[in-house]
Amino acid sequence: MRRIAALIAMLLPLAALPARAEVTLAVSCGSVGVEARLCREGAEAWARETGNRVTMVSTPASASERLALYQQLLAARSPDIDVLQIDAVWPGMLAAHLADLSDRLDQAARDAQFPAMIANNTVEGRLVGMPWFTAAGVLYYRRDLLEKYGRPVPESWADLAETARHIMAAERAAGDTRLWGFVFQARAYEGLTANALEWVNSHGGGTIVGEDGAVTIDNPRAAAAIGEAAGWIGTIAPQGVLNYAEEEARAVFQPGQAIFMRNWPYAWPLLNAPDSPVHGRVGVAVLPRGTGEGGRHSATLGGEQLAVSRYSRHPAEAAALVVYLTSREEQKRRAVEGGLNPTYRDLYEDRAVLDANPFFGPLLDTFRNAVPRPAAATGTRYNQVSAAFRNAVHNVLSRRAEPADALRLLEARLHRIGRDGQW
Repeated sequence: MRRIAALIAMLLPLAALPARAEVTLAVSCGSVGVEARLCREGAEAWARETGNRVTMVSTPASASERLALYQQLLAARSPDIDVLQIDAVWPGMLAAHLADLSDRLDQAARDAQFPAMIANNTVEGRLVGMPWFTAAGVLYYRRDLLEKYGRPVPESWADLAETARHIMAAERAAGDTRLWGFVFQARAYEGLTANALEWVNSHGGGTIVGEDGAVTIDNPRAAAAIGEAAGWIGTIAPQGVLNYAEEEARAVFQPGQAIFMRNWPYAWPLLNAPDSPVHGRVGVAVLPRGTGEGGRHSATLGGEQLAVSRYSRHPAEAAALVVYLTSREEQKRRAVEGGLNPTYRDLYEDRAVLDANPFFGPLLDTFRNAVPRPAAATGTRYNQVSAAFRNAVHNVLSRRAEPADALRLLEARLHRIGRDGQW
């Protein structure tokens, strides 16, 4: 009895403590493909485990529009969003408003991931974003149509255009008048920056702004690359591609109305879903190289990170949610179910991941060596650089400007934005 009484005496003070207050976190995720569903499922699983709540904040599908929304909220020091999904080129622009997560990622976890992803999210020694998934542009193709016409996967952009024209003509003559050769992201938003950088870099035309801050875009190879792309509009690509983002391109390719598509890896499980019209008939390859001297295969680095707003009312819980969502286990689930490239290197040898995404292994070098947009060199001015670049390219694609003229004017504008290299 004395022991029981002593135990009760020990427990009484604990019983008197107030219960831990339930916290509600607002989470903003992307909405491309299955991103929103996978994010919601992961966040709700964390909430169940911890006894907290999560609310999902709807944001625009366009990366450019989502960035504008974030900048408005953060500039106002709004606590309305606790956890933000941020693009690979945003850490430098938003760093002043984001919490330092350095102590939330131990050395073993850092060493297990792609070093470029850790470096990309580190601004002045602060880890302002936790790597969530990486990506690079890839080429989807109708394997059945290439086999039907005895055509190989195109090695160059010129090969792609010639193959597209050949198959389009034959299929349209047979009655498939809705078939197009190639769809991609040509709307004047961040996606066009990614696409056009691939064209330019694959022709040896540089990366818009070099690592040293020098503006390099006004050169003949860059002009040739963008001019070649302009020739696709209305011939192998529909005129409407000028307003396509990722999902608009997929909405044409998945019903079987295009032969080739440039997109991100997220599209793979959607294209191969049981109810997909092209299920089992699609292949994935590295993007074509440019022609001539300096031609190479090039893919723009993409990917997303999770960050915690400095203005969150619950920063500790928000950081805990970020750690959960970016964990190796959660990244594996997202890779298997959504085709999202993990940042943990060993998952590219995981059987379940490779069964769901067979191209992850063969294209690992593409993901590892993808070309970054010039966000590091241009810092807080990157958004102005990207907007100027994509608008110039869009003018060429829509026949409102000649490539050489557009790039000459663009270079002058970038010099003004970058104060002649003093970014």
